[in-house]
Amino acid sequence: MLVVLSDQLGVSVGDLFLGALIPGLLLAGAYALYVLVVAFFKPSTAPPLPLAVRQISPWELLRRTLKAIVPPVLLIFVVLGSIFFGIATPTEAGAVGAVGACGLAALNGRLTGKLLHDAAHATAVVTGVVLIILFCSSFFGLVFDALGGKTLITNLLVNLPGGYLTFLVVANLVIFAMGVFLEFIEISFIAMPLLVPAAQALGIDMVWFGVVMALNLQTAFISPPVGFSLFYLQSVAPKTISTKEIHRSALPFMGIQLVVLLLVIVFPQTVSWLVERSLQ
Repeated sequence: MLVVLSDQLGVSVGDLFLGALIPGLLLAGAYALYVLVVAFFKPSTAPPLPLAVRQISPWELLRRTLKAIVPPVLLIFVVLGSIFFGIATPTEAGAVGAVGACGLAALNGRLTGKLLHDAAHATAVVTGVVLIILFCSSFFGLVFDALGGKTLITNLLVNLPGGYLTFLVVANLVIFAMGVFLEFIEISFIAMPLLVPAAQALGIDMVWFGVVMALNLQTAFISPPVGFSLFYLQSVAPKTISTKEIHRSALPFMGIQLVVLLLVIVFPQTVSWLVERSLQ
């Protein structure tokens, strides 16, 4: 999402990743705190590990945990770190991630011709879809701009009563409403180009604006009645768990994400601090 947004906002991918780091940690920390509180007051909602796992030694459990967690975490740090420190572009970092993923699959004895074929096929399908969306959105944007639509929208947003604050409210509401029903690719290529000129005219920091929009979309993706992430979860959840239960259970996490979103809006330094440090 951040890679696509960086292109539409006209900011560095590395800066946007750095800007999203502290809000991301806040979000993860808030999730962890919520899970701990719920597990403490309602232990039945957080059942223990299976008996067979609890009977092994703590050191063996630690070894298994590290084996499962450390390799993918290292791969993530290599990919993101290469972007953070300007060693590689997002495209090059993606290639590093693909090679690293193949290496991990080989170490686990799962690198087969069928796996590579399926991965290449899935990548081709996703790339084709993205290119079609990009073509259609670019065509729409050119026609809309030629008819004066972009100028009209920009003037309307800039001249809203309340200025800066009203624009933020309207932008967040519009992006949230779209995010409930659409994926981020369509929103990034169609809606964001209409908001960016107004944000620039109002003197809004584009890295901060991008992180706010990303958090907003992340909240929309788990929001009923659609919430794409909830349906992805439904596809891998046990058949005994209904769609209604998943949607209802997502509500507390929506609240957590809205709190973090408000914190980032009220305290923009949570985004700018690491970016300013990197520039120094």
